Amino acid sequence: MAKKAEGKTIKLTLVRSPIGYPEPQKATVRALGFHRLHETVEREDTPVLRGMLAKVIHMIRIEE
Repeated sequence: MAKKAEGKTIKLTLVRSPIGYPEPQKATVRALGFHRLHETVEREDTPVLRGMLAKVIHMIRIEE
């Protein structure tokens, strides 16, 4: 069995409510794993994640 390489992780915090923003942005916030304001989640740093963050950068805080 091959070992899975450990990737870098990023801590994300939702600091602004998605209420009043377009539905695709709300869906992106949900897909990132957020359920409530000021919640912090940790995700693996991938190009897909970076693309999602670019869409909702105005609503989140990123800690590497």
